[in-house]
Amino acid sequence: MFRTKKYLALVLVIFILYFQPVPGQIDEPDLNDSQIYDYGKVKTPTPTVGLLYPRESETREVRSLDGIWRFLKSNASDPLRGLREKWFDKSLSKTGFNLIPMPVPGSYNDITVDKEMRDHVGTVWYERTFFVPNSWQKDRRTWLRFGSVHYQALVWLNGHLVMDHSIGHLPFEEDISKYVKFGLENRLTVMCDNRLDNQTVPQGQVHNVTTDDGVTQIQSYTFDFFNYAGIHRSVHLYTTSLTHIRDIEIKTQISVDGMGRIDYRLWVETVNATDGLSLKVRLLDSDGEMVAHQKNREIDHGTLLVPNVKPWWPYLMNPQSGYLYTVEFHITQYKPDKEILLDVYRLPVGIRNLSWDNTTFLINDSPIYLRGFGKHEDSDIRGKGLDNPLIARDFNLLKWIGANAYRTSHYPYSEESMQFADEQGILIIDECSAVNIDLFNPQLLANHMSAIEQLIHRDRNHASVIAWSIANEPRSYKKGAEAYFGAIANYTRSISQGRPLTAAINSNPQLCQLSQFLDIIGFNRYNAWYQNPGRTDMIVKQLEEEAMGWHQRFQKPVIMFEYGADTMEGMHSLPAFIWSEEYQVVLLNKHFEVFDKLHDLKWFRGEFVWNFADFKTDQSITRVGGNKKGIFTRDRQPKTVAHLLRLRYWTLARKLNNCPLPNDLLTYFKPSLGHDASEL
Repeated sequence: MFRTKKYLALVLVIFILYFQPVPGQIDEPDLNDSQIYDYGKVKTPTPTVGLLYPRESETREVRSLDGIWRFLKSNASDPLRGLREKWFDKSLSKTGFNLIPMPVPGSYNDITVDKEMRDHVGTVWYERTFFVPNSWQKDRRTWLRFGSVHYQALVWLNGHLVMDHSIGHLPFEEDISKYVKFGLENRLTVMCDNRLDNQTVPQGQVHNVTTDDGVTQIQSYTFDFFNYAGIHRSVHLYTTSLTHIRDIEIKTQISVDGMGRIDYRLWVETVNATDGLSLKVRLLDSDGEMVAHQKNREIDHGTLLVPNVKPWWPYLMNPQSGYLYTVEFHITQYKPDKEILLDVYRLPVGIRNLSWDNTTFLINDSPIYLRGFGKHEDSDIRGKGLDNPLIARDFNLLKWIGANAYRTSHYPYSEESMQFADEQGILIIDECSAVNIDLFNPQLLANHMSAIEQLIHRDRNHASVIAWSIANEPRSYKKGAEAYFGAIANYTRSISQGRPLTAAINSNPQLCQLSQFLDIIGFNRYNAWYQNPGRTDMIVKQLEEEAMGWHQRFQKPVIMFEYGADTMEGMHSLPAFIWSEEYQVVLLNKHFEVFDKLHDLKWFRGEFVWNFADFKTDQSITRVGGNKKGIFTRDRQPKTVAHLLRLRYWTLARKLNNCPLPNDLLTYFKPSLGHDASEL
């Protein structure tokens, strides 16, 4: 629906008033640990509708607006000048400021050689022009879709405010048919604001401080990754018919006799009455052969039955992992003399069962043991910008090392990476952007619920997604945490789409007020690193006791989501010394010893090393060029420990799922060597 001018004007007023800086003010957080809020007036989010991934079809056209845009950085001391002076009313070149070229998608921070650009706090402006053909005007709707802008975005088309969105890492779109000039040049303007506060997800603090050059804003935050910003994912124009499929929800299951079932729900947007509308559904296998079909007068829901279904399996659990069908939805309308095709949308779908109880976690009625990583969307120059070659490299490395899962720490990853996971059979713990949540105020609760709702809406149809992570390392030991996370968990469970709830906790079992609400307990602990650094002889007993403590208190499956050690590539030491590659090897090996004991107890369901690859952080005396806990370097080359971890993950896959081992897994030793020293 079009947004009213009154509503859009109100958005601008609120934005200006809320973010207007007060000179000399330092925003100090409320550190009252015992504060308990009343959440009775917090409303649950309005359910998201739409945002299907842009796909071409017989009735839909898709055009990318990726490329080089014009870019303007606001003055950090006056970030809202552009709104007051209405820079969106005309080309940014008319502002009198210097514009620079900026690639989209991508983070703007590392593109230039300017320190002020890298560390910028506040607003930036993007602009580009494009043409829309006249053929898109008749009996069509034209949509503008952003895959992600971090953190807050306002979007104008030809001077009209058409969209606003908060919470990065998630898509948003609008029907722009009313504002677009068909057959003429159009001007698209985006203002992006990267500032975080106590109510954003994630949280942060903005301070006005005095420097040698005067007063400026600085951003502080407690999370341990760089706050990259910009238009991070692709921008698309696409068309639909006036009557079209607006949204799709898929649920699957497999019966004991091998019958697959797909229950679908459609949101169909129509112009007039639905008389004469019909839905045709076809299911195609991976070879494009039709295996099920139906014609339905009910255009908003239905069920497909699939005899001898080929289940979706995780990588190395079955020779045919990541098997995807394609479901085709055709909306047609009958006229007296013909049938008119109105819309076609195709959606890949994996058919599988997912279940869990207090001791186990099952896919297709087989126990899952997760072996994987915490990751980050992070690379040199691009920052958190969509990088398809990097995604492909990462999945090749995941398969090389024998992993079957990762957690989207600490925010939703790109839609393209989720599609890769479906295709490759990699399991996903899907995490929202609530990292280090603290100061549990009602507005934070509303924003946190919105972040979860948007995440689940976007990713609910992905077979690879097996759990929702509602937080990472929240301050769950505080008194206010119980009421806050009780509300978050109850809301998430009401929309959970048949997946369990989890979180990555760094509290302890006796103090944590969140874990009681979860289905699967996840914990982070850095033995011999943050705790007892250098003491690899203080891992086994402490880790075993803590894992047992989590299960004994909550009687639920347990996963270790984070453990590891910072390691400087190329630093070696015998005996092993902290920060060396040898130390990382010893530390992981000690954890493996515990994991093997815990796995025999059945309720321990997975091990995730931190991190897949080195990544950038804010500047700190404890970080040398970023976080170096990666098994791979930032440019995706293996450290020494990668070969040890590969041996472990493949050995586990062999033991648990009887998969064949790769030929290059083990080093060759001459078989003729014996125990007699004279033979050497």
